[in-house]
Parts: sequence; structure tokens; C-alpha cells
Amino acid sequence: MIYLDNAATGGYKPDSVISAACAAMAHAANPGRSGHSLSLACMERVVETRKILNDFFGGYGFERVVFTKNCTEALNIAILGGIAAPYSADGARGVRVLTTVAEHNSVLRPLEELKRRGAEVEYMPLDGRGRVDVSAFSHAVNNGKPPRAAVVTLASNVTGTAPDIAAIRGVLPPECLLICDGAQACGHVPIDMRALKIDALAVAGHKGMLGIQGSGALLFSERFDPAPIMFGGTGSESYNLSMPDFYPDRLESGTLNFPAVVSLAEGAMFLKDRIAGDGAAVEKMTAQAVAGLKDIRGAEVFSVPNPYGLVAFRLANMQSEMVAYALSEEFGICVRGGLHCAPLMHRALGSDGLVRASFSAFSPRQAVSELIGAAKALSLRR
Repeated sequence: MIYLDNAATGGYKPDSVISAACAAMAHAANPGRSGHSLSLACMERVVETRKILNDFFGGYGFERVVFTKNCTEALNIAILGGIAAPYSADGARGVRVLTTVAEHNSVLRPLEELKRRGAEVEYMPLDGRGRVDVSAFSHAVNNGKPPRAAVVTLASNVTGTAPDIAAIRGVLPPECLLICDGAQACGHVPIDMRALKIDALAVAGHKGMLGIQGSGALLFSERFDPAPIMFGGTGSESYNLSMPDFYPDRLESGTLNFPAVVSLAEGAMFLKDRIAGDGAAVEKMTAQAVAGLKDIRGAEVFSVPNPYGLVAFRLANMQSEMVAYALSEEFGICVRGGLHCAPLMHRALGSDGLVRASFSAFSPRQAVSELIGAAKALSLRR
């Protein structure tokens, strides 16, 4: 079996990630909920992980690193808790938010909820190269009231195209919050929040970051003050019937997924010295895949070489889901077909579904040639 569905969940986990998660399941206590030595040791490991991620992403302080179960939860906290008053049916009234057609439903659906609460949401289109149009942001800023926030993916989960975040930040008003979906970018390319002036970064732990499923994080700046969207025990201020007013406790109710947290720390440490080299290797694989698929009669490729590992294509007269099924059942290649939870991106591309192969630095050497050969064989059956 050749696993090329890394954009959904990374198929390779380093030994250090696996051993850390297993040890956490076998010998851990509830971090920060008791005063005994094992609970305190687990809490120290949690704090250490916050510091590792803060350094890895150029964050604004380890206390502003909040653990979530995935990138979706992180984005919901950022959007529903950080853009407008979260506890009112009309708490977003008059708030203007800019986003893009390249976004995943983990951005689009929370923004739809903001629209129901009165927010104005505008979707920036793609340019002629299939990338988010920076000039559209400039036009939107200059033709309307100042936006409260912009929510932008760092890499499309469909095609792997990456918006020019520095350029987008440059045309936004200084007071506009910049919230970024890092699901497909984190772990593949270096990201420095301070250098890019990103106010909130949502991280998926189980993709490029090499953590296990159930791991994720939200990192945010000093001027970003998200309110909780979940409520419960924190182990601190237990006498207080409201959530604590300090981070990270304010946004972390309930028991942390300790095995997932430590796996994320190990993934980040594993990547620290190899992220640039791995990204270059992945970009080379995507370049080979793009070139090979373009040579197939009846194939249309929607990606360009990229370090995120994504190659989106379709075969004439074949539904993407059927291509994905045939690749799995007949050729032992795992890919994904369909809309990939990004309906506006497909609409912008003129697509009703694409096949998405997603490589990693750990994909086998023969993965590209096997994919091209299988796609060619399927195309000849039309």
C-alpha cells in the first residue's frame, strides 16, 4: 500500500512520537489536576510543550499557546471567540471580516455562524494563476469600513497553492487581526508569527507536525483576546464559577489529551532541524507528479510544485471519488477524491471534485511513478 493521503492525516510518525504517546498512555496522570509528583511532572511536560511550540512558530509567549483536539477547534476558538462578542445572538453585528474562497469548512462554517450573528463576510477570489488575489484584499480595504479581521489559509488543502501572507498583511490596516489556518502548512515550511505579524495561528498536530490524531494548538498575539467557547474545570480558581481570566486556562477546560500533547512536542523537535530539507524533497516530488500527470491524455492538473505535498488532478469522464476508489482497490494507492471540505475553492476552480494525492518526506521513492502509472492506466479505459 502506498499512502498518499498525508493532507488528511500524516501516515508516518517518528519513533520518538510513538514512544512518547505510548508512555503517556501507560504512565501518565492528569496534568495540573492534583498535587502529587506524577501530576506535577505531567504538567511540567505540558508547559515544556507550550515553550517548544512557541519557539517553533515564533509565537508571543508560551502562555498564549493553547492545546486543542485539532485545527478545527483552534479556528473555532479564534473566529467565534476572538472576532466578535461570542455570547450574543447579534454579537457580530456590524463586524466586517475578509476571507478567501480557498478556505476549508473549518473556516467557512464558523464564519457562516458569525454571519448569522450579524457579521459581514467577504470572500477574496483567486487570481489568474489560481492563487488568492492580493489585490482583492487591497480593493476591499479601500472600499468599505475597516475590517475587524482577515482569516486566511497558509496553503490550500486542495491544490497546495499558498497565499502571499506578507503581502496580504501589508495591505491590511494595522489594527486588523490576521488569523491563519495552518493545517496544511505547519510542519512543511518555517512559520514565524512575529515576522509575518500573524495574530492567531491554528495548528493541526496530526498532519505535517507528525503528532497523533487528537493533537492541535492555537497560538495568538498579545492584542488578540479570545473568549472561551467551552466551559468547565481548569484546575485553577476552582472557587470561581466563571472561567479564569488568564491564558491558557481561560481557553482550556477539561482534561488535556496528554498523549497528543507530548506527541506534538516530539513532532516539533523532530522537525526542527530538517523542515527546510523535507520541504525541498516534497516540492521535488510534487514537481515530478505534476509533470507526469500533465503528460496523461485527458488529465487536468490544478497544482504547481509545492512543499506541502499536494497534487490535485482529474481524469476526463471519471468522477474523482471513482478514481480514488480504483487507485485504492486496484493499485494499492491511498488518495482522496471529492470536495475536500473546501466547496468555494472547487467552485472557483470550476470543479465538482478532484483527486488529491498528498506526499510527505517519508513517501516511498516509487510513489510518484506508481501514481502516474496508475492514473495513466485508468485514463486509457475511458
